[in-house]
Amino acid sequence: MKILDKNRIRNAKRAFSTRRVPICAMRTLLLPDRTPKVGDLVLARVTTLGSHKRIELPTGRKAQLFPGDEVMLAYGNRYAPDQYEAYVPDALEPCHMVAAGGLAATATAWHDRLAGPTEIEPVGLIGDVEHEPLNLADYAIAPRPARPLPPIFAVFGTSMNAGKTTTAASLVKGFRLAGYKVGAAKITGTGAGGDLWLMRDSGAAMALDFTDAGHPSTFGISLKALMAIASTLTQALVSEGCSVIVLEIADGLYQEETAALARSTPFTGMLSGTFFAANDAMGAVSGAAHLTGNGHTMMGITGAMTRSPLAKRETAAASPVPVLSIEELTNPGFIIHWTGLDAQRYAAAS
Repeated sequence: MKILDKNRIRNAKRAFSTRRVPICAMRTLLLPDRTPKVGDLVLARVTTLGSHKRIELPTGRKAQLFPGDEVMLAYGNRYAPDQYEAYVPDALEPCHMVAAGGLAATATAWHDRLAGPTEIEPVGLIGDVEHEPLNLADYAIAPRPARPLPPIFAVFGTSMNAGKTTTAASLVKGFRLAGYKVGAAKITGTGAGGDLWLMRDSGAAMALDFTDAGHPSTFGISLKALMAIASTLTQALVSEGCSVIVLEIADGLYQEETAALARSTPFTGMLSGTFFAANDAMGAVSGAAHLTGNGHTMMGITGAMTRSPLAKRETAAASPVPVLSIEELTNPGFIIHWTGLDAQRYAAAS
């Protein structure tokens, strides 16, 4: 154990995933006789640059990395078909930075378009004054007392890059233009700020994700933990007076945690409706049917597929679920009518 030099911490490139932990709590550096756990903060040195050559800071700026840089990350598992499969190692040993948002793990597989992971060497876990590791869970949003939920709309998708975030942001914009105070939350995924910034830029009064609930990522956690995240984030949005909530669910329907939420009756019971983003007609039709079979009230199919008139026609011919464009989702008159808000006594807020 060493006393942690505050200047060393301030000079380290701090990742977005660690943003909720105050610097004043970082008092000690725990040397490599500790076993890291999911959510533990680690000070590490970049040894070799791979596909991640930048790190996302808490401000959202992407800072350039160089060999020899010290970075502050959180340990966590990652599931990303377009990027990495990675797991928290059993010891403070050389591993990888597997996400620009700040995830330390050992990569076991990656997409062949990637150059390979950026290699890091842990200096030590970051500890408190009691010489205990600091963990994201210790600084999570405190659960609020349960209050009645406003209308909540979820966005699922076929895969990464299917257009889920664009769909969610478009819904935020449409509801905001209709006069609602909109809250947005990303329930699953890997910690990164880009989706949250887009939600805020689209008009969300508050945008949160699972890192605010104390998880650097959600790969490998239980359905019970996923439901706790959903409850914590939605109740935090309700406490801020949000009158409509949009939830984004990461990855595709075959990803384990996404699949668990998709078929969870308590989760579907929270929702007023579900949108599905897809890359192509076959994925759109199959995914919408899968969600319908699991009790979801399908509002529409959208996503990257809608950029192609032919794909839209194929989907519309094969599925009873309407195909909706970004223009329709952001049209306030259309979206409140389509989702039934104009026929119900939900309070709009400016």
